[in-house]
Amino acid sequence: VQTQLSVSYVDHNMLQGDFRNADDHVYLQDVAAKYGLHYSRPGNGICHQVHLERFAVPGTTLLGTDSHTPTCGGMGVLAIGAGGLDVAIAMAGSAYFLHMPKVLGVELRGRLQPGVTAKDIIFEVLRRLTVKGGVGRVLEYYGPGAATLDVPERATITNMGAELGATTSIFPSDERTLAYLERQERAQDYTPLAADADATYDEHMEIDLDTLEPLIAQPNSPDNVCAITDIQGIPVNQVAVGSCTNSSYSDLMMMAEMLKGRSVHPNVSLVVSPGSRQVLQMIARNGALADLIAAGARILESACGPCAGMGQVPSFDAVSVRSFNRNFPGRSGDPNNRVYLASPAACAAAAIAGEIADPRLYATDNVGLPDAYIIDDSGVLPPAPEPDAIEIRRGPNIKPLPTRGDLEPVLAGPVMLKLDDNISTDHILPAGPTVLPLRSNVPAIAEYLFRYVDPTFVERVKASGGGFIVAAQNYGQGSSREHAAMCPMYFGIKAIMAKSFARIHRDNLINYAVLPLTFVNASDYDAIEPEDNLEMPDVRERLEAGETRLIIHN
Repeated sequence: VQTQLSVSYVDHNMLQGDFRNADDHVYLQDVAAKYGLHYSRPGNGICHQVHLERFAVPGTTLLGTDSHTPTCGGMGVLAIGAGGLDVAIAMAGSAYFLHMPKVLGVELRGRLQPGVTAKDIIFEVLRRLTVKGGVGRVLEYYGPGAATLDVPERATITNMGAELGATTSIFPSDERTLAYLERQERAQDYTPLAADADATYDEHMEIDLDTLEPLIAQPNSPDNVCAITDIQGIPVNQVAVGSCTNSSYSDLMMMAEMLKGRSVHPNVSLVVSPGSRQVLQMIARNGALADLIAAGARILESACGPCAGMGQVPSFDAVSVRSFNRNFPGRSGDPNNRVYLASPAACAAAAIAGEIADPRLYATDNVGLPDAYIIDDSGVLPPAPEPDAIEIRRGPNIKPLPTRGDLEPVLAGPVMLKLDDNISTDHILPAGPTVLPLRSNVPAIAEYLFRYVDPTFVERVKASGGGFIVAAQNYGQGSSREHAAMCPMYFGIKAIMAKSFARIHRDNLINYAVLPLTFVNASDYDAIEPEDNLEMPDVRERLEAGETRLIIHN
């Protein structure tokens, strides 16, 4: 690799129900050793949490193959999520291109009150802007309220900027940043960074932290936000705390303090996923882990786990309250679950009460940084000193990447699907323990394409040999998983026509030779119906000539 630093993380596909995930881990370890990447071993933690702890440096640029890469913006890093092929090209030394975004200045005033957390700040932004309100924007947080937030709190906010569709989110690098780096024994990485005193923004938003109240996102979208007091009393079956959004030491300590001396409600299953090996070691040593276990929590390994549908799928038609970042239908592993997103404080309150409850009834003051973090980097393996000696092991489930031929002069075929607004990559290709172990085998994972949307899709697209997909606004939001573009290409989908696309998914479609086309006139969406036969003449000729408009005959 040609970058200053590249790290390969194993955090999503951790369940080893058979050999496939384990084979992927071996393959990734060999590739990292041979080609100059550090390798974060299974169990070392969630990529964004570990990167914030041990690698992120203020003032640097970070490109990551997960949509929540902007987490490290909480430390003044320009951190951008992208598709895997874009990141691979960047690691090889080529440029990463993006359209210059607008900058939305978010001014924070006041101070969070007990029971109100950083999660509630980003919920308020989502309530105002919606899941497509950040597309084409960078959110820059500043103001006296921002100065009261520690790095883990800032990282929660920048993490969920991905749910806005934002290119990234960023905080200043200041005394709070230095305090965090000192405790991580990385003070040498500190650089102060802030906007100029006379800086101006394309757009502006102001949030008063003094008056902010606990918020919650109702099913089935992170922007379906309301005050917890508006819906308190709804019975809860499961509570899950963790994910790259809320699994820091500070998050789990807050929860442990709320649960200490109390018991989880008998109708609730509480699961906790520490964000990193460092977090797990620290709560084990200071007794907080024992407090969580005594209260009735089930402790999972340091990984994405339930956030990616990898285990802990709730019971049928259950209400699950989670400190995660997404609650799209099926994201939990079953499309019939009712998933609410909340802060760790609100999750603890729900676990105690057995229903959605105001965390201010149980909350203590927000937990700050520890005096020092435990430093143990043995879970990260450096590149091999003699890379030529490394032989890459490939299990039988690891198949070559399918490709397609050159773009045809004329594209023609039927409309296979017509979709509404805000179709996520979870709609396009589910996550979970059945599907994710097939990530190294595109022909196999493609069988699940649009499974939650239309179970007949794969059979129909095979029979037709390909065609087109039509969608409305914000197609491809959510996870950066590039298989949501690879699999349509594999089945011969030639183009996707939408009113608008999520940024990362649009890039992934281009990378895997599926044309992402936006309607010049949005009303044309209404004129196309499923099974219509479309023809696009002179496509290759027009694109090679630099034209940006294509003609569709219906």
